[in-house]
Amino acid sequence: MSGGLTYLVLIAGALLTLGPFVLSFMTAFKSPQQFASEPALNPPNPVTTVNFAKLFGGAYGFISPIAVTAQMVAVVLVGQLVFSIMAAYAFAKLTFRGRDGLFWLYLATLMIPQVVTVIPLYAMMSAAGLRNTFWALVLPFMFGSPYAVFLLREHFRSVPDDLIAAARIDGAGDWRILWQIVAPMSRGIIATLAIITVVSHWNNFMWPLIITTGRDWQVITVATANLQSQYNANWTLVMAATTVAMAPLLVIFAVFQRNIVNSISLTGFK
Repeated sequence: MSGGLTYLVLIAGALLTLGPFVLSFMTAFKSPQQFASEPALNPPNPVTTVNFAKLFGGAYGFISPIAVTAQMVAVVLVGQLVFSIMAAYAFAKLTFRGRDGLFWLYLATLMIPQVVTVIPLYAMMSAAGLRNTFWALVLPFMFGSPYAVFLLREHFRSVPDDLIAAARIDGAGDWRILWQIVAPMSRGIIATLAIITVVSHWNNFMWPLIITTGRDWQVITVATANLQSQYNANWTLVMAATTVAMAPLLVIFAVFQRNIVNSISLTGFK
């Protein structure tokens, strides 16, 4: 394939990928009348922010879902990082009977679809009296995940054993080695895991939809879906909500894209 044709294919792929986002952004700044009377691909003229004013007004109350989602993501992020780092260090650098078998058994749970675990998790949360609470949103996800442990383990294995042995000779224990040597040397991959965790849980939809009712603990994805079902004639309002939901993720990718690429390129099975 020639260089010119390659670029054409890449440009076409970029347009197909970015097109829905651009269309959503343009629609968010149109009035309902303009959206109904003009082709969807026309840019907003004039640009209006009335949809965002309505979205954050008292009738729709979109501030609460954003706050709930931010709190949920923050708690899950801290839990995922702390517990995944500790588990990955144990699987990478500690020696105990059945270590590799236990790791591969744990990793095999990646093959189980999330939908299979929804009913057991729902039953557990209901039995514990946590349904429609903040803790029901975060507890199933804050104690690490197979993907996070695998990602960190593969990187921790690249830390020289001689360095850890030297630290042990100097009297450092595993806790100190982990948090003062291994973790600082793995800032890049930890940052990558943090970004992946934020993105995946900011976009989490199925579990919050099932475990919460009403508006008290409604997250941004559920709130946007409710707007779509209740106000499907007002697509400009729905697209404004979609734009608000996407904005933090776009900022994260724009700021940390180099870190993501460089860190993931260092991982792999060993």
